[in-house]
Amino acid sequence: MVICEGNTPTQVSALSDSVWDFVKKEIGEKPLSIDANPTSQWIGMDYGTVIVHIFVPEVQSFYKLENLWSDAKVTSTPDID
Repeated sequence: MVICEGNTPTQVSALSDSVWDFVKKEIGEKPLSIDANPTSQWIGMDYGTVIVHIFVPEVQSFYKLENLWSDAKVTSTPDID
């Protein structure tokens, strides 16, 4: 599972587009399904063995998906800024 954030709904949509393009180019696969709320505060992309969740920070902190699997290894990547 990949969990990441964009600061705005526009960034969330751009990150989703970037994931789509990167996976299509590198692996040649499209997501099995994509789900999102109407305001693009959250987008989920299901690739079968990997699920990508992209949130705005407020929604991410509300759901805290990383806490659902307490025994999973969490790897954080710092912001690029």
